[in-house]
Formats: sequence, structure tokens, C-alpha cells
Amino acid sequence: MSAAPRAAQARVRLPLRLKIVLITLLLIAGVVGAITFTMANLFHSDKKAYIHDLTAIMALNAAEEANALLQGYQERVQVFGRLMYDPALPKREKAALLNGLFEDFGEFVAITLYENGVEQATIYDQRALADVAVAPAALDAVRLRLYPLEAGAATGVFNAGLGEALPALLLTSPVILPNVAAPVSVAAFIRLDALQRIAGRSGVFRIFLLDSAGKVLIDRDPAHVLQLKSPDWLPAKLQARLRGQRWGQTATSTLEFRSAGTEMIGAFAKVATAGLMLGVQIPKSTAYLTARELLDDLAGVAVGLLLLAALLSLLWARQITRPVVTLARAAQEVGQGRFDVQVEVRSNDEMGALARSFNRMTSELQAREAALKKAQAALIQSEKMSAFGQLSAGIAHEVKNPLAGILGYAQLALRKIDEDSPAKRHLALIEKETKRCKVIIENLMKFARREKAVKARIDVNAVVEAACDIVAHQLGLNRVRLEQHLAEKLPPIMADGNQIQQVLMNLMINAQQAMDGEPGTVTVSTAPLGDDRIVITVQDDGPGMPEDIQAQIFEPFFTTKQVGQGTGLGLSVSYGIVRDHEGDIKVTSRPGQGATFTLILPRA
Repeated sequence: MSAAPRAAQARVRLPLRLKIVLITLLLIAGVVGAITFTMANLFHSDKKAYIHDLTAIMALNAAEEANALLQGYQERVQVFGRLMYDPALPKREKAALLNGLFEDFGEFVAITLYENGVEQATIYDQRALADVAVAPAALDAVRLRLYPLEAGAATGVFNAGLGEALPALLLTSPVILPNVAAPVSVAAFIRLDALQRIAGRSGVFRIFLLDSAGKVLIDRDPAHVLQLKSPDWLPAKLQARLRGQRWGQTATSTLEFRSAGTEMIGAFAKVATAGLMLGVQIPKSTAYLTARELLDDLAGVAVGLLLLAALLSLLWARQITRPVVTLARAAQEVGQGRFDVQVEVRSNDEMGALARSFNRMTSELQAREAALKKAQAALIQSEKMSAFGQLSAGIAHEVKNPLAGILGYAQLALRKIDEDSPAKRHLALIEKETKRCKVIIENLMKFARREKAVKARIDVNAVVEAACDIVAHQLGLNRVRLEQHLAEKLPPIMADGNQIQQVLMNLMINAQQAMDGEPGTVTVSTAPLGDDRIVITVQDDGPGMPEDIQAQIFEPFFTTKQVGQGTGLGLSVSYGIVRDHEGDIKVTSRPGQGATFTLILPRA
């Protein structure tokens, strides 16, 4: 390494004291930031709730004011209707009275009387129409379009859409007349000036009113009123709710929505007259304007806390790093081979525990030497296993050729022998077992070359039955009864059938040999384990084994048999086969209570 990189490393190295200071400052900054964030969120939530309540109050007040105006209009319409329907008044006197009503009720422009849905009479405020240059025919066209009356029509309020010259609404209402059975109603054109003033009351809140057709009746923007627009600044789903007036039993409903890319808070209240809907909305951002001063104050407090924490952490870091420096010097001496170094324990905290651990470390170096020797012995054992693999590969190669000859002669004999001959079954068994021996030899060679098994979907019960057929005779000669308990309809597994069969045969023969000529029972069973595994158990009622032997039985060359009766490789190879199939093999046993080997294999 050149001098320049070394110098760079020396420059960027941070002392432990500085690291402690930085960590402390970061922790305090994180805590203060979390407190600030939580307080700001609480303040924002409280402010937003206040805005929700204020918007709802604004909506209720505006709805009550609009309802009062409309009720006044409706009462005046009743006066017009009764006067127009009264047959007892002379025409000249009735005309004079109606003109007086137009003067008293200056917002009214035209009145039409209906009976049984048929127009009976229409009167106009001619002077008012002349002032705005609007012809009576224009009012008639709007009335016929908005109010195609049926008998007994209900109250309704509509934006007349007469343009900037005469912004007006069309109010329709039934007229209650004594001793008159036929349904009588009135349609009146009324100026929007008084209602429109409600929309201009607030410079912050936007107030608007929707008529019976869902059009804007009053709004802060007069263009929406004059153009007969729907509230297109509201989301489509919200407009559908407004038209359906699905607000439950509450007088007003408050909700949040997005309008033209801006988050809004809105409140909507019913107007009792004609079932109109009044809305009030305000940008959601207004709920956060007053939080800026609070955040500035919190930021000042945070800076003060950080400065105080920096001073305290410097003093604290000095107390912590002093014993660390002492331990570093002692570690340098141990690195030079002096294992008798001991450091003074000055406290009972973590640093004192570290000092005591260091002292124990120097005392245990001799024990570590013994552990290294044991590891070296394990390495030698591994080399033995490698040598065994090479030796087994050579033996397998030599045995393979005679097996091929046996297999060939057995197959020739099968072709020539009669189907009814008793020897045919024995020759078929010879052929089958010779093939299995050949596969085992080939697998042994593959194992020596570290190749994987050839796996396919196999029936677990078929493999177990085949293994039991081969060892049943040997177990019977040694007075060992073989029992099978196989679960039905087991799913297949992905495995090498010959290798699994080899594992089962090895376990059953080991169980028979453990009984040492005494009568007993070996039980092989299969069962599903959950939804994705199969379990195979090989259980015997032999002498069992202690726990210390159980911990070593799968190690290579470990055996409890007498010299010449075993190599200590059977269970080690079986363990390797099961692990190669992504499974597991376990043993449970107690002295005098037999042993149980459990194979767990995954489903295909």
C-alpha cells in the first residue's frame, strides 16, 4: 500500500469519543424530531377538526338563511296564487292588486297559474322586463322547458338561465285554496340577487347552492350561475351523492375531496324548501397555516438540546474510553505472546465485565490449544472419508463387470425358459436384484465422483414393500417379525427409488443385528406429514441406545459392533442420501425400549 492511501486512512479515522458524541447527537436529534413531528401532527389534526366544524357551521347557517328566503318566496307565491284564482274580484281590481304585489315584492318578475296541470293565466312585471330588455316569450320558453307540469306538482326551485341581463330562479309550488278540490299550482320567476348575496358573504369559504336539477343556483363565481353549469369542480362520485342526497339522518355532512388538484374540506347541508343542497368548501391547506410558528419554536428548542447533549456526551465519552485504552494496550501484549497479562477491574458495569472477560481469555488459551488438536483430528477423519470414497469407487468398478455378466445370463435364461416353469420367478428375482445391485454400484461410483442422484416421481409404499420383500427372509431366519403399516393414497415423492430402498434396508438390517439373535419385531410405517411431506418410520423393540451414542451414530466410521461386524458407514451413507433428497432423518431411543428412525421426505 502506498503512502498516500495510508495517509488518507489516517485522516478519516474517527476516535471513539467523537463517535459517541455523534451517536448521542443523532439519538437526541431523532427523539426531538419525533416529538416535533408528533406535536405538529396533533396540532394539524386539531386544526383540521376545527376547520371541519367551522365549515359545517357555515353550511348550516347558509342553508338556514337560504331556506328562510325561499320560504318567504313561497309564502308570497301563495298570495299571488290565491289572488289570481279568486273569481269574486273584478278584473280591474285584481289587476291593480297584482301590480301592487309586483311593487311590494320587487324580486318577482312573472307568475303563471296552473289548474289540473293546465295553464290558466300568466302575469308579468312589464316594467321590470322592459328595464332588462327581456321579452315575455323568453320566460314562457324557459318555464315550459323546466316545468312540464303534471297535476299536483311538488315544490321545485330551478336556475332559469336567462343570462346576465336577468339572473333569476323558477319557483314552483302548489297553492292551498279552501273549498277547491282541483290541484292548483304556481310557477314564479324570481330574481337571484338576495340569494346570490349569501354566496358572497365570505372571502375564504366558497358557498354554492344546487337547484332541483343539480345545476348551480348561486356561487361566488357568477359564470357558473349564468352558464347553468353543474358543479364540475367536484368529483363525479361526490356529485352523484349530492344529486341523490344520501347523507343519512344528520343535518350536514363534512368530508374531504380533491378539486382541480387541491385538497379541499367541504360541508353539505339540505335546504328544506324544495330539497336543495347547499355546499361550503375551503382548501385543506388553511388548516396548517398556524402551525408554522409552533414548528419554529420547536426547532429552537431542538438546537438548544443538541448543544447541551454535545457537552454532556464529551464528558461521558471520556469516562467510557479510558478503560478501553487500557484493554487495547493489554491486548497488544497478548498478541506478542504474553498470556499472563491481567487488567484491573474498576467497575461492575459493562466495562468491568469486559475486563473480567479479557482476564478469562488469557487463562483459557491453553484450553484453546486442546480444541485445535481436536479439530486437527476431525480433519484427519475427513481425509479418511475421502480415501474411503476413492477406495469404494475402485471396488465398485471391479464388481460392476461380474454383475453385468450375471445380469446377462439371467436375461438369456428368462428368454429360453417356459412361462409355466417354477424357475422363471426365481430368475426374474435374480434379474431384478442384479439390476438393483448394478444401480447401487453405479450410485456408489457417482457418490465417489460427488454426483447427484437421478430423481423421479415414485410411490413411497411401493419402495417400502420392495425393501421389505428383500429383507423379510433374513429377518425371519433370525426370529424377527416384520410388520408393515402403510397409509393409503399417499402422494408421490421426487426421489431415487433405489437409494431410498437402500436406506430402508440398512435400517431394518441394523435393527435385526441390534437384537443379537433375540426374537423381536421390526415395524415399518408410512404416513403424510402436513400438506407437503411424507414420513417413514422404522421401529424396533430391541435394546435401544443411550443419548451419547445417538449423537454419534451418523458420523462416518462410528460403530458399536464388534470388530469385523461393521464398518460404521451404513448410517452415514443413509444420512447423506436423505439429506441429498432435501429430507431429514432422526432417531429416538431409550435403553431397553427399542429405537425409532424417522425419515421425512418432501412431496413431489
